[in-house]
Amino acid sequence: MLQCLFFLSDSGEVMLEKQMTGHRVDRSICAWFWDYVLSQGGDPSKILPVVASPTHYLFQLFRDGIIFLACTQVEMPPLMGIEFLRRVADVLTDYLGGLNEDLIKDNFIIVYELLDEMMDNGFPLTTEPNILREMITPPNIVSKMLSVVTGKNSNVSTRLPDATASCIPWRKTNMKHASNEIYVNLVEEIDAVFSRDGALVKCEIYGEVQVDSHLPGLPDLTLSFSNPSILNDMRFHPCVRFRPWESDQILSFVPPDGEFKLMSYRVKKLKSTPIYVKPHLTSDTGNCHINVLVGVRNDPGKTIDSITVQFQLPFCVASANLTSNHGTVNILADKTWSWSIGQIPKDKSPSLSGNLVLEKGLQIHRLDIKNAPSQPYKGFRALTQAGEYEVRS
Repeated sequence: MLQCLFFLSDSGEVMLEKQMTGHRVDRSICAWFWDYVLSQGGDPSKILPVVASPTHYLFQLFRDGIIFLACTQVEMPPLMGIEFLRRVADVLTDYLGGLNEDLIKDNFIIVYELLDEMMDNGFPLTTEPNILREMITPPNIVSKMLSVVTGKNSNVSTRLPDATASCIPWRKTNMKHASNEIYVNLVEEIDAVFSRDGALVKCEIYGEVQVDSHLPGLPDLTLSFSNPSILNDMRFHPCVRFRPWESDQILSFVPPDGEFKLMSYRVKKLKSTPIYVKPHLTSDTGNCHINVLVGVRNDPGKTIDSITVQFQLPFCVASANLTSNHGTVNILADKTWSWSIGQIPKDKSPSLSGNLVLEKGLQIHRLDIKNAPSQPYKGFRALTQAGEYEVRS
């Protein structure tokens, strides 16, 4: 049971507070949490999603510069708190057309109204965007002008949504559409780690099955995959029936209306990636030559475009001169170089090469001696000793 929800900026300022139960949580818990963030390096994105304070269990989600912080004093499933914060962030992004500090401050009334409907006495209640849209009108220019003219700031509907009378809480019983269509998008992100010689160390895929449904009535759908055995860590929308998936790896569901995420998954221990990146460094006294080669490893049958390579030069580099045979090279802040390749051509592999001039080490320029009875002998020597020298590959 969640007792309170705070919205914090990335500087620790409390923007919005929502008490979920009769027991009020003191705002000082936010100061404790921010002190904890600073003690861990000051980056909220690196903090664990569940933190135990002396008095509360804290669930936190950092997204687009906003910290969603929920508090409880009782034992509860941690995934429920984390997933609820994700739902809140997703719903606000859908309603407000984005998520940042200014949007929340400009639409704090709608944010409060949404939180009232999404949680009841500390327990999640209504989290489906299509049902919430029937209850609370999304903000637009017309509604803002009417609220100013009439003085009515509430966007809450005076009647319950039609789904409350349905046996399926995420869909109306009398759904009607001029169009009769459904779109399924498979969106995947690849995370990979390569060694310095180009060998694949680790590769995983995070994927989502996104659906945009505009079907009338009460349709019953089944979706199957050609190779479901590669899927791991699946998360399903509440509309998915578990028994067909557990027995036959088939998604059987009655879809909500509009856009929703049907499932998410991971694919682990992949043995190859569509593209490869091979860096090569050679150095001598005060200079370093760099060459980076990018190419297609195996023909995926699809066009690979919008490729950008970014790397940060160490502070010991005084200057750099880098050129490429394809794309454009730009210098960003903090000695970060961005190589925009775009689409890989078929007749050549894009390469980036150039020289790096390193900062010179400390040298003795001269030694002056005064008030000496005779002219002494002066000697200079630079000695480098081995400290801790670590090589990672």
